[in-house]
Amino acid sequence: MLTENVTALNETGVHMRPAQILVTKLAPLDATVTVKHDGKSVNAKSIMMLMAACIKKGHDLEVVCEGPDEAKAMGLMEDFFKGVMDEE
Repeated sequence: MLTENVTALNETGVHMRPAQILVTKLAPLDATVTVKHDGKSVNAKSIMMLMAACIKKGHDLEVVCEGPDEAKAMGLMEDFFKGVMDEE
């Protein structure tokens, strides 16, 4: 299991377009990916749960990845919250 504390740097927070890109990239991975924010834990492979978390720029989060592909999943999550996927 990998755990990282990250800050959401996405300029517009977690909105539909980048969340869909993330979910699509995470889907084939054999890993459970959870984002903990504001006392809630959400499944990062669910676009609806990501949107419901109301993550905005500057929010501090804990990302937990577990499974055979946990390292790849964590890399995707780090890129996502740095805003890398906003431009795709």
